[in-house]
Amino acid sequence: MAHLTASVEYGLHCLLWLAGSTAPLSSRDLAEFQGISPSFVAKIFPKLEKAGIVRASEGVRGGYLLARMPEDISILEVVDAIEGKKPLFDCQDIRGRCAVFGDRPPGWATAGACAIHAVMLRAEKAMRDSLASQTLGDVAHILDRKAPPDFSNDVRDWLGDRIKSRARKPSRRELSS
Repeated sequence: MAHLTASVEYGLHCLLWLAGSTAPLSSRDLAEFQGISPSFVAKIFPKLEKAGIVRASEGVRGGYLLARMPEDISILEVVDAIEGKKPLFDCQDIRGRCAVFGDRPPGWATAGACAIHAVMLRAEKAMRDSLASQTLGDVAHILDRKAPPDFSNDVRDWLGDRIKSRARKPSRRELSS
């Protein structure tokens, strides 16, 4: 978790819209809804699916749905699914390379955990604990309270129109029959 990339932010935003949807939503529609690259979003969803956060449905009106209730998906799960479980800090053992030590650092300098690394481990634990304590449902409730009531209807209409537009179009042969 060295740095939370834009993938996490975009992934969370996409998941928020899935939290309020009963119909599968395509990664393309979710990307276009938010004004971001469909190919970028398409790279995020397989990671979320592998982690059991979303499930895919196939077909013309296919797409993604949440695999679990939003209240059962922690923000940490989403971060780890997208970024992997990378450490916040990668200790380089600099303490043993002090010029004063030459080629042989004394035991006291390298014994036990590095004090800087220990601070970073505590910070990482606090961050992970905080992300684990918040769910997608918590974030969705904040959005619901913040947005005006018409916004939900506008979103539902926009996404509904996109789903309808993906409906299978009859072939020329079917039309001529």
